[in-house]
Amino acid sequence: MANEIPSVMPDAQERAFIERLRAGDRAACAQCVEMHSDGLYRVALRMMRDPLEAEDVVQETLLHAFKGIANFDGRSSLKTWLYRICYNTALMKLRGAQPSRVSVEDTLEAEEHGEILPEALHDWCCLPERDFETNAAREQLEMAIRTLPENLRVVFVLRELEGLATLETANALGVSEQVVKVRLHRARLALRERLAEYFDELMLERERMAHAGE
Repeated sequence: MANEIPSVMPDAQERAFIERLRAGDRAACAQCVEMHSDGLYRVALRMMRDPLEAEDVVQETLLHAFKGIANFDGRSSLKTWLYRICYNTALMKLRGAQPSRVSVEDTLEAEEHGEILPEALHDWCCLPERDFETNAAREQLEMAIRTLPENLRVVFVLRELEGLATLETANALGVSEQVVKVRLHRARLALRERLAEYFDELMLERERMAHAGE
């Protein structure tokens, strides 16, 4: 993929850029690809779990975007709009391959009623972040992310890994901010549960090494 460059423009600059895209400016199209392809690929890869399929999703996303840029109403940023196309493109491919999967639009009863899990259960921040600097820990995290249901996985990727705000994520997925908050909460808790055993073993190993060195 292309080397990533800043993907957010000031409002006035972005409006002018979008007009260039609408006019079919090839330089603007190339700049759009360079600005956004890496982020789109990361999201597509975590949804598709296959590099070649992720590349296809990115290409289709950009093709749909360039063809449909005249219909872009500007109510969200260009980046958010592209993520939404990417998400929908990947979802359609996943549904075509595995139609038995639960629709990402299906929400749990708690989401429909706006219920949030107790804050006391949310201690994602307490994970030993320094340990994610190791390749082994990053692999564990990636495997844990892959086990999340599609609706939780995409929210976690957009919010925590791509850095989108809650409102941006909601716009990208076509859901409410409340649904984003609930799904992010559930994703964090699920990941903590998946990673707990790994970090428990890591801490025990460190304790054993510490005692051996005494």
